[in-house]
Amino acid sequence: MANHQDTKLELKQTFPLTIKRLGINGEGVGYFKKKVVFVPGALPGEEIVAEATKVEPKFSEARIKKIRKPSPHRVKPPCPVFEECGGCQLQHLRYSQQLIEKRDIVIQSMERYTRIPLEPHQVKETIGMENPWNYRNKSQFQVGLKDGEVIAGLYGLNSHRLIDLPNCMVQHPASNTATSVIKRILKDLNISIYNEKKKKGIVRTVITRVGFQTGEVQVVIVTSTDELPKKDLIIKAITEQLPEVKSIVQNVNNKNTSLIFGEKTVHLAGEQVINETLGDLSYELSARTFFQLNPVQTVKLYDEVKKAAALTGKERVVDAYCGVGTIGLWLSEGAKEVRGMDVIKESIKDARKNAERHNRKNVKYEVGKAEQILPKWIKEGWRPDVLVVDPPRTGCDDALLQTILKVKPKKVVYVSCNPSTLAKDLQTLSKLYKVEYMQPVDMFPQTSHVEVIVKLVLKGTDE
Repeated sequence: MANHQDTKLELKQTFPLTIKRLGINGEGVGYFKKKVVFVPGALPGEEIVAEATKVEPKFSEARIKKIRKPSPHRVKPPCPVFEECGGCQLQHLRYSQQLIEKRDIVIQSMERYTRIPLEPHQVKETIGMENPWNYRNKSQFQVGLKDGEVIAGLYGLNSHRLIDLPNCMVQHPASNTATSVIKRILKDLNISIYNEKKKKGIVRTVITRVGFQTGEVQVVIVTSTDELPKKDLIIKAITEQLPEVKSIVQNVNNKNTSLIFGEKTVHLAGEQVINETLGDLSYELSARTFFQLNPVQTVKLYDEVKKAAALTGKERVVDAYCGVGTIGLWLSEGAKEVRGMDVIKESIKDARKNAERHNRKNVKYEVGKAEQILPKWIKEGWRPDVLVVDPPRTGCDDALLQTILKVKPKKVVYVSCNPSTLAKDLQTLSKLYKVEYMQPVDMFPQTSHVEVIVKLVLKGTDE
């Protein structure tokens, strides 16, 4: 049937809209003539006048022209560049309400991608932070020049404009301090700064990582050339002005890419690593090591994994996508044996070192894909009782899901950082597994991200 003109939105058309919910990227979602409209910055319950900025056959995007009825949970964003930066999406929503909406995002994903019936009590309330600011232990800020000043920050929302972030409110204060001082050092020494448009210049990115418990700071300077000019002067200035910096590293990225790190890493001064502790475990972090970005919430997250796994000391546990072994080590005391695997060789090397340092003899790691290694272990007569997965944003590899359905561990604990891919994976696993409960954890306050821990139990077994 032909589409009647009157139902089709035109570009720049203004229209009234009631916001029903938050979308997965933190935008407001409403319906105009039964078609979905996404509005950045709008909050559930608000009545707005919207202006269409993009019209597609299946959806439209709009901006807020006027808020007729604001949400009672709308607050003034404390960050001066919140609107331009795009690093945070929800500073304009009161924190207690952010936690409620994040739980709702999880429920929406389940309703959209699964046929799994869930009772309200099965999706628990989101675990939040006492202080939802300054929680990030790592900043990766692009460096640029503006009116002769060295600036460092993030590229603005949908733009190629670098937004200077002298005091990012979600970063640890030590990160902000170190970045500011390094900007000044680069300016004082007149170091060549990379220009994104011209693809010329040397210093591209400044990365800082902070050990929350140890106070140690690591600085990585990413350059477009092997040579870092006035290297010794830069090191001397950083060491004198930032005594908390324990490790200075250079990374070379000469490719025209949005990836931050290049292949080559050079140790410039101080230690190779900084130390961090989580609970009673300590970790050595090198420049390229992946480590959870919010150490305060990571402890809560891992304790929830432990709760879901409910180990008694007899279980064989698999930690698929194990990284440097953080989750496996967290569970190792309660398990008979933990085995982990990861495709990244360096991670497995670190995981083995971590296990050795904590004297955990019941932990074993192998390089490779879970879907290839698991069947091999089973052939050797080793079968897991509990399987923990903490996959990347894209979710579990389908081959792994099929392997889980073949291997049938009694319990699966799924740690997810993306509710959409989680829901699709749970639909696949629901052939044999029932969802006991889902526990959202807020790892990134002020943003639209939500982590979820799901406890899955093999159907027909009593838990």
